Amino acid sequence: MNAQGSRELQTHPRDWSWPFWLAVPLYPYGKRRTIRTEVVKDTIWTFDQLQGILYTIVPIRMTVVKLEAGGLFVYAPVAPTAECIRLINELVDKYGDVKYIILPTSSGLEHKVFVGPFARRFPQAQVFVAPHQWSFPFNLPLSWLGFPLRRTQEIPEDNSQVPFADEFDYAVLDINLGRGSFGEVAIFHKRSHTLLLTDTILSVPEEPPAIAQIDPYPLLFHARENAQDAIADNPTNRRKGWQRISLFAIYFRPSAVEITELPDMWRDIFQAPNRSKKAYFGLFPFQWRENWQQTFAALRGDGRPFVAPILQTLILPQAPKAVLNWADKVANWDFQQIISCHFDSPIKTNPQQFRQAFAFLEQNSSANQALPETDLQFIKELEANLLKRGIATPPREKI
Repeated sequence: MNAQGSRELQTHPRDWSWPFWLAVPLYPYGKRRTIRTEVVKDTIWTFDQLQGILYTIVPIRMTVVKLEAGGLFVYAPVAPTAECIRLINELVDKYGDVKYIILPTSSGLEHKVFVGPFARRFPQAQVFVAPHQWSFPFNLPLSWLGFPLRRTQEIPEDNSQVPFADEFDYAVLDINLGRGSFGEVAIFHKRSHTLLLTDTILSVPEEPPAIAQIDPYPLLFHARENAQDAIADNPTNRRKGWQRISLFAIYFRPSAVEITELPDMWRDIFQAPNRSKKAYFGLFPFQWRENWQQTFAALRGDGRPFVAPILQTLILPQAPKAVLNWADKVANWDFQQIISCHFDSPIKTNPQQFRQAFAFLEQNSSANQALPETDLQFIKELEANLLKRGIATPPREKI
């Protein structure tokens, strides 16, 4: 597996520009770097960018597969910056045009917002989208997001109805949430034994990914113990910052962190050595407990694949039977690795490990909850609040 060389990283800042960042105002806003990595030689490449809030940055990933008959298949486009398009066009020059573009989710605006602008850079490509598209807080039609409607279609349930059926199998998970839907299109590339997923399965690496190390400031920001600590760039701090970021991103409020009381927060701001805009004016309202590394180790689980807590708690229990049927179908494919749109990639795993990740939906399963209950407390409280307000509905009984 080879990441792009240093020559490709030395591009002009104008090549990183993403002018439509206000549609989804996430860090790094209007400047997005892209790293291309060859996962399977001359066959599969990933394109990583970053997104996050308050320097809690995680990769967002597009996967490109070379078609046997020539041309490229694109799963979950990222921001089509000049740098990103140049890296795509290097593959186009060698392997042929982009033929198919897949939006594999119905609810993920952070994925959806890129598809229209990306598709317009490749006017010959057909666009396939997950069923029951919607968005929040405004349910915008796809045409408003720049989708080319004449060549955009909903992906059919019948795999044989798509022009790429010889090379790919797919399974559509579609959950009606009342005020929207959750959708995920799992795609299996037969020749490389690779499963492409969007949000359902994660694996957290111990070391920060390459895309996060181009500008390590977010890692170093979160590596500090308090607002008085100076930013210090070294491998230990980069690793520490990444692991803490992972806990924030997955649990929102992990058990290993305490939020500083308001009077102490103001005191720390005035005593902070750096009160620049980049340092959030000295704001650092986190206090990490001594056991935070054990919390990360429990989350990582030696790299095992797992379902994100927010999906385990709020989304997938709305339709346990549909989810387990979908997982069973996917587990029948002979894949050896998973490429997910976030965190680690590729995840070396097998169908049995994939299926085991969904055992929490089974009433009589002997599988224990892989994630500690103490770390799930905030998400459970969020669920209770949404239920009380009538925004969410109670989970259905396990199967």
